[in-house]
Amino acid sequence: MRLTVFGATGGIGGEIVRQGLASGHHVTAVVRDPARLAATGDRLDVVRADLTDAEELRGAVAGRDAVLSGLGARRRAVARAGVATRLTVPVLRAMEAEGTRRLLVVSAAPLAPVVEREPFADRVAPALVGRVFKAVYDDLRALEAELARSATDWTSVRPPRLLDTPLTGTYRTAVGRNPRGARRIGRADVAHAMLTLIDDAGTVKEGVGVAY
Repeated sequence: MRLTVFGATGGIGGEIVRQGLASGHHVTAVVRDPARLAATGDRLDVVRADLTDAEELRGAVAGRDAVLSGLGARRRAVARAGVATRLTVPVLRAMEAEGTRRLLVVSAAPLAPVVEREPFADRVAPALVGRVFKAVYDDLRALEAELARSATDWTSVRPPRLLDTPLTGTYRTAVGRNPRGARRIGRADVAHAMLTLIDDAGTVKEGVGVAY
């Protein structure tokens, strides 16, 4: 497949690029600073772009089978709140202009609906985290609202606490909610899940919880 990756120098985005290339995909990495991109390969194209300019991004998404985005705050900090929506909306506009449909983005577990029959800890923990980092999660809610209004076939992948651990390929997913007991997952496995979900029609226009 021909894939475009935004946030390609981040923890999840970088893993999407690396794993995508290893799986035989042709990957276009859109970055602000090419020097920060670790991956190399014959099937890798690097596009330097201002991520706030939809017109500038059109060439990077045209004719692609899917667009995957790891854009967002690099850490849960109020100072970074708003970055996910601000940087992803131009991607949406560029995709709509080019007729590129499939989009997968990173969101967060606290945005999943609360399921009353879930264990108490599973219902309370995400709510508490969401309150502590309210500005960041408000940004992600705004992002998911933009996705819902868009013409794309989007999937919002919602991990809990992120770890810098090696790829395992062993994790759980749940469409429309969080997996039971969702507490943590490695960035490499989030990237793996996003690549795996590209062809999963059951996740189109859905939030998908992912966790160990």
